Amino acid sequence: MEAQRPDGSGSARDPAKAKRTRWLVVVVAVVMIALAAQGLWSRHSAHAALERDAEHARQMSVEVVRPQKSSAGLDLVLPGNVQAFLDTPIYARTNGYLKKWYADIGARVKSGQLLAEIDTPEVDDQLRAARADLANANANYALAKSTADRWSEMLKSRSVSKQETDEKVGDMLAKKATLDAARFNVARLEKTQSFQKVYAPFDGMVTARNVDVGALIDAGSAGGPAKELFHVAQADRLRVYVNVPQAYAQQVRAQQTAFLTLTETPSRRYPGTVARTAGAVDQQQRTMLVEVDVDNRHGDLLPGAYAQVHFALGAGATPFTVPGNALLFRPDGVKVATVDAQRKVKLLPVSLGTDFGTRVAIASGLHGDEQVILNPQDSIVDGAPVRIVPRKAEGAAGASGAGAGGDGAPGASAAAASASS
Repeated sequence: MEAQRPDGSGSARDPAKAKRTRWLVVVVAVVMIALAAQGLWSRHSAHAALERDAEHARQMSVEVVRPQKSSAGLDLVLPGNVQAFLDTPIYARTNGYLKKWYADIGARVKSGQLLAEIDTPEVDDQLRAARADLANANANYALAKSTADRWSEMLKSRSVSKQETDEKVGDMLAKKATLDAARFNVARLEKTQSFQKVYAPFDGMVTARNVDVGALIDAGSAGGPAKELFHVAQADRLRVYVNVPQAYAQQVRAQQTAFLTLTETPSRRYPGTVARTAGAVDQQQRTMLVEVDVDNRHGDLLPGAYAQVHFALGAGATPFTVPGNALLFRPDGVKVATVDAQRKVKLLPVSLGTDFGTRVAIASGLHGDEQVILNPQDSIVDGAPVRIVPRKAEGAAGASGAGAGGDGAPGASAAAASASS
């Protein structure tokens, strides 16, 4: 043990040294506690971050849109076949050779105008023979009639018997029947001879000429198929036939207005009117045949052309539309994936309407307030938690797609806008 100095300095340093030691121990303890707390906090933070990452990874990130419904009427566009109001093939009614034709393709003809002449020497000879038979039958009848008249007069004075008189009268009646048959045969051959000249049945345009001078004309009497001579169409007024899907069959009625557009002149509209409908849905195609009449006095439309027919349906008939990439085709039907209030997936079965390209009409199954998931995964199921994320380039799409309902997809709204304009 160190001896204390006489002046007492050794005893004065010992308390100070002990105090410094205590402070050093306290500092070390505080540092150790701080390090331990930091380690515990770091471990807790890492565990919480890991849980957050796991929860984030467990939730699917999705983009959603709302179903759209235009306030204007739906412009229902369907393909149509343009046909002439009257379209008739012209056949021959007699056999022979074509002597001359007077109208070529594209010629405008009037009703009763001569189109061609057929040389029928056999029919001419048959008519001459029939007229000779008629003259012979007429002479025989005249002789039999005069004989029957004389015998009838002689019967009154009982100069001849009743039997002989009846024989003469019966011979006269037989000659009368032969005369009538000869007269009818002449009339038949005269009508057959009149078929040598082919006339236009109505005002129109010759769209086909299938024979030339010297061609053999067979009316089908030889057992073969009759050959068409000409084809005449009346194109001042046109019929356009359209197959309307069953979903819209109730919305298309007679006297409803419509218009046509052509691919070669997309900016022009040709007005028309629904003349009549079939009133029934075809069981195979599930469509209803509709006839639209179009005025074509200026000849802008050609018979046989393909056209797009636009029907302006009422706003009440306008269905909801969703982007085509929001549909799920499952074995039990078509569905759309939506997000409910609990941010979970809910699959809704829907019925499809018209395909407008980028958008598809939903005939039934949606109310309009759903959040429909875009590009849903094929493995998505009911009840799966999801996280809604902003759509990519949403601002640019909203600026460019303002006329399309805010999602940048043209579809039904654009079609409805075109119908209302």
